[in-house]
Amino acid sequence: MIYQCRDCIYAYKPEKGDPKNGIPAGTSFEDLPDTWECPICGATKKRFRRQQ
Repeated sequence: MIYQCRDCIYAYKPEKGDPKNGIPAGTSFEDLPDTWECPICGATKKRFRRQQ
């Protein structure tokens, strides 16, 4: 499942994770820490929506 930032073009893909910010591949969006932010615009996790 992909999660799209509502404020920019970034899409979080669990199979890729966010290695630049210490999130390993395979980390589900739900398992991201609440302090995680969009690596492009800094939006909070709450600003993301699930995509099909």
